[in-house]
Amino acid sequence: MNVLLKAATIIDVTHKEHHQKKRDILIKNGIISEIAPKIDAEKSTKIIELDNLHVSVGWFDSSVSFGEPGHEERETIENGLFTAAKSGFTDVVLNPNTNPLPDSSSDIVFLKNKADNNPTKLYPLGALTVKSEGEVLAELFDMQHSGAVAFSDFKNPTKNSNLLKIALQYAQGFDALVYSFPLDVQIAGKGVVNEEKVSTRLGLKGIPSLAEELQISRDLSILEYTGGKLHIPTISAANSVKLIAAAKRKGLDVTCSVAVHNLALTDELLEGFDTNYKVMPPLRTKKDTRTLIKGVLDGVIDFVTSDHTPLNVEEKIIEFDNAAYGTIGLESAFGALNQIFEIETTIQLLTKGRERYNIETPKLAKGEIANLTLFNPDSKKEFSKEDIFATCKNSAFLGQEMLGNVYGIIVDKNILL
Repeated sequence: MNVLLKAATIIDVTHKEHHQKKRDILIKNGIISEIAPKIDAEKSTKIIELDNLHVSVGWFDSSVSFGEPGHEERETIENGLFTAAKSGFTDVVLNPNTNPLPDSSSDIVFLKNKADNNPTKLYPLGALTVKSEGEVLAELFDMQHSGAVAFSDFKNPTKNSNLLKIALQYAQGFDALVYSFPLDVQIAGKGVVNEEKVSTRLGLKGIPSLAEELQISRDLSILEYTGGKLHIPTISAANSVKLIAAAKRKGLDVTCSVAVHNLALTDELLEGFDTNYKVMPPLRTKKDTRTLIKGVLDGVIDFVTSDHTPLNVEEKIIEFDNAAYGTIGLESAFGALNQIFEIETTIQLLTKGRERYNIETPKLAKGEIANLTLFNPDSKKEFSKEDIFATCKNSAFLGQEMLGNVYGIIVDKNILL
């Protein structure tokens, strides 16, 4: 099938020839065959004309959770990838928080096979330790050979410093990326939200930003000793940005990410005890969000993620202390980011990061396989449950104003609009 996108404004800072210009884009049998101010369609061509159509290369998310296997009631892989596609993402990295956890090569093969034949591609993380219990390293080499792109125990911090040291040393033998979640569990204690004025006023146990900073400081010291490749996912505190910036100036091979909700929302929203705002790491203060945003703009924070975590209503509609951590985020990622940053920056944030996982970055150019996201950056609306494609509706952005909407994706010969 041939497809012609009409009058699409291209957002692509890597190709100045077409950036911020309206172009027709002709796709033949999944390949971009022509980009020009005007292209006449042949009879058999499917023409796509959409209001204020903008196009970029397909978006990437480094942290999504579904449910399958073991928690299919939260989200199946099939519907999770559909949700990602409708949200503009053509590549996603899947967190290891299923049941059983993916800590062997056969688990990775299962996930890859379940995701076959979807326009959005799934790249699984393998568990860093067996059952993510933090005691014994999992089959890292075998899992990477089967398709795991990095190794993480998701929100389970690596308490054993020597284990992280050994993991970083061992992983260098096959150029693997090791995660360490930034939380000192002893400092965090039984805290459930950010430790600040709001937690004190509400009578909720707090998690000080110190819990994050101490773990990051420890991890960076180990990385400096061992070498290797370290990723620190979803930081949330102002001082964390400073620690990572200093490590990068030393030349350490470290990257980090931040969740959209930690950029856009603060702990002031906790006043209503809405458990959709119970996330890990917790929402923090305006000072933290300002520093995180600056860290993104300065390049200290390498990429932004939805940290999409679907949870059943039974896990959320209970007492705040007992509710599970997490919010869905795929559907709201673009609209929330676009409220914070200029459109060029928003698209750069949504398209960077693949190289850290050795995933090929698509190109919006003649002769390339189509890997495109279609969107309107200027529409405004209040985010509601009607905008959610995920099975679970636990969104921290319900009722928030969004700037922009996503039409869908085109990948190879697949069109999902």
